[in-house]
Amino acid sequence: MPLRFLFRAAVFLASFLLFLLEPIAAKQLLPIFGGSAAVWMTCLVFFQLALLAGYLYAHAITRGPTANWQSTLHIGLLALAAGSAILWSHSTPSQPTGNHPVTSIFTALALSIGLPFLLLASTSPLLQVWLARADQNPIRFRLFALSNLASLLALLSYPTLVEPRLSLSLQRSLWSIGVCLFALVTAAIAWQTRYFGLSSRSAAETSASSPLRSKLLWFLLPMVAAMQLSAVTAHLTSNIAAIPLLWILPLAVYLLTFILAFQFPRIRAFRGILLRLLAVMLAALGYFLSHTDVALPIAMSIAFFLLETLLACLFCHVEAYALRPQSAAETTLFYLVLAAGGATGSFLIGIAAPLVFSANYDLAFTFLATAVLVLAVLWRETWPQRLLWATGSGLLIFLIFALHTAYHHNTLVTVRNFYGSLRVEQTVTEHGDPIRTLLNGTIQHGTQIFSPDLRHVPTTYYAHDSGVGLALLNCCPGSTRRVGVVGLGAGTLAAYGRPGDSFRFYEINPAVQPIAGNLFTWLRESQAHIDFVEGDARASLAAEVPQRLDVLVVDAFSGDAIPLHLLTVEALALYRRHLAPGGVVAFHVSNLYVNLAPEVALLAASAHMQARSVSSEEDKQSGELRATWVLVTDNEAFFELPKVALNANPIHPAPSLRPWTDDYSSLLPLVRWGLHQGAAPEGER
Repeated sequence: MPLRFLFRAAVFLASFLLFLLEPIAAKQLLPIFGGSAAVWMTCLVFFQLALLAGYLYAHAITRGPTANWQSTLHIGLLALAAGSAILWSHSTPSQPTGNHPVTSIFTALALSIGLPFLLLASTSPLLQVWLARADQNPIRFRLFALSNLASLLALLSYPTLVEPRLSLSLQRSLWSIGVCLFALVTAAIAWQTRYFGLSSRSAAETSASSPLRSKLLWFLLPMVAAMQLSAVTAHLTSNIAAIPLLWILPLAVYLLTFILAFQFPRIRAFRGILLRLLAVMLAALGYFLSHTDVALPIAMSIAFFLLETLLACLFCHVEAYALRPQSAAETTLFYLVLAAGGATGSFLIGIAAPLVFSANYDLAFTFLATAVLVLAVLWRETWPQRLLWATGSGLLIFLIFALHTAYHHNTLVTVRNFYGSLRVEQTVTEHGDPIRTLLNGTIQHGTQIFSPDLRHVPTTYYAHDSGVGLALLNCCPGSTRRVGVVGLGAGTLAAYGRPGDSFRFYEINPAVQPIAGNLFTWLRESQAHIDFVEGDARASLAAEVPQRLDVLVVDAFSGDAIPLHLLTVEALALYRRHLAPGGVVAFHVSNLYVNLAPEVALLAASAHMQARSVSSEEDKQSGELRATWVLVTDNEAFFELPKVALNANPIHPAPSLRPWTDDYSSLLPLVRWGLHQGAAPEGER
């Protein structure tokens, strides 16, 4: 088999397996950490850091004393990585080991996939050096484009081909087989090249070193590109549209820019056009961000932000390629510094920003960093360019202050942590009565109208004619109720509490309870006994004795990450264990982009229970929003009650569905592909 074919096969296979592993590993961790969207962002930071570790290993091993020594060490580590992959494919995720979710996620990923990920990540830069030594030719940087093409194919194939058809355990098993194949191919390369290269290496090392400015830009250019990826992903999924799998689009754009920059270097000839378009996009989106009351059509917003990401990342990666080293001795250093920049950019947005800022300024700071970087790259060129980008940088600094003002206008409190950014906004009705609304990003999680006649009336998704309202008002006529609620929000459901009732709220975000208790009155003015359980609801319920609940409300939402582990066969069995005879589970399935009702009905049927859908309409006067609930019970008489029968409707089955389990779930068959234009209707999450 030709040696060059083996090199290309190993690079392609390594990158494909690398980006196939990322969604598999992240999906496995989602149930452990409550299904939060932040799990993916934290995993993204880990993957960037692990990529840096892989490039550091590649850089270090190519400095080994002999080619034979390098090959022997690499073959040994490949064997360990293959064994580690096989062990991981047969293991089960463990509960968090750290005090903070970030440290727990990092620990879990490092112990489970750390070594295979490191070896896969090191492949592209390492084999480029080995191929150059074997052929006595310059470094073939286009192998990096090949690796990113494989990454893009893996990324696009996961939600469309892999996830809908394969269980998670089968995905892990097939991936471990792929790692074993990769280890064999790469070991063959290492064995065949074990005596190549010392003479070419010595000649390369006598070449001139790249200037310090170039090395600094090797770091800064990918850092800003990674900031663009992370900030745009977070903004799209939390502030534009809660569309599952939307995070794939920015990452696909990011990988595409690597392919274009390293495969088609002549694209730099169009830098002037690219920069003009980037300046226009930064100005337009900066204006859009500063006017928080302006809403573009959803499809247009997504397209604009993706275009800006494409232009910014393409500039960064094209410039990085133009500054690439000419000596083989600096090749692994080049990739190492690129990875360090990418890891730093992801860390700044994914980890540091939520710790430093109480509100979300990520995108504004990313735009500013982009403009300043362009200014630095173009500083030696014509003065009009310096003037343009210096002015742009100044305007983006002004944007940050404008955002600060906008975020604090009519705002009582802003809190940001691992689980998202919470804000309580206060406005007034036309009669001058205060209205307080709890928002997570742009999604409402509860509203209270402080007027004498509406203060105690449940609003938003929880009105009397909503599905949960019907369940609570009709479940136990003439007797006290025991109610469990997954997801606290503003505590609106406590308004249904009567003397003798018991309401138990399960909430994973520690910032929610102080807000609900201090800025809203639902909890403290309820007539029911209220208690709270902090942490993931499913884990908490699994650890408790049966609660004998008359109604269990499943109302957990977190940005774009619908917690699918709360909608599985195993989860429903757990809920049923906590229900009193004839009890009702009320699932909140309001969502503009995903039709969850057929899946919940399928789960109910698999448990020999009945399911009905209840939809309620918007009423601005009473603060009601459009909402959809699915009520599940084995009590046939409940659906025959007059008020329930009038509003509860059968659920039409969807084709190609199968019940979700802890080992299988796919949102793709349930996505509504016709994106609605304009702002999402209130009440639709």
